[in-house]
Amino acid sequence: MTGVEFHFNAPDKVAYACRLLRKAAAKGAKVAVTADAAFLRELDTVLWTFEPLEFLPHCLSNAEPRVIDATPIVLCDDVRTAPHHDVLVNLGGEVPEGFERFERLIEVVSQSEDDRAGARGRWQHYKARGYDIKRVDLDLKDA
Repeated sequence: MTGVEFHFNAPDKVAYACRLLRKAAAKGAKVAVTADAAFLRELDTVLWTFEPLEFLPHCLSNAEPRVIDATPIVLCDDVRTAPHHDVLVNLGGEVPEGFERFERLIEVVSQSEDDRAGARGRWQHYKARGYDIKRVDLDLKDA
């Protein structure tokens, strides 16, 4: 069964996602990232620039198949087309269709009240289906 984690209180969702993806890539994980297309474009840009001396290999899901196969981080607005099934990072507001194919799902939740309200609904969705949920409070982690 997919392991589900909620990372709450991200002050900057994009910056936190970059750090999370850097950590996952360093561990050799293959990661699919999902959100709406505009958020993925923003993340794509920031992944190229967030650390001046570091590159996180990533691509969009519409890249050539050989590029996707060689890339540990794939940004996809439709999880069903994700080539990797190790880790799914959800930066969007909906339950990603097909999340159960992944070993691990990480929901990143900002401090915005709208984002938190959506996360509560997703939490209930997973809980009602019997998923064990791990809660990571980023405020407490940074303290």
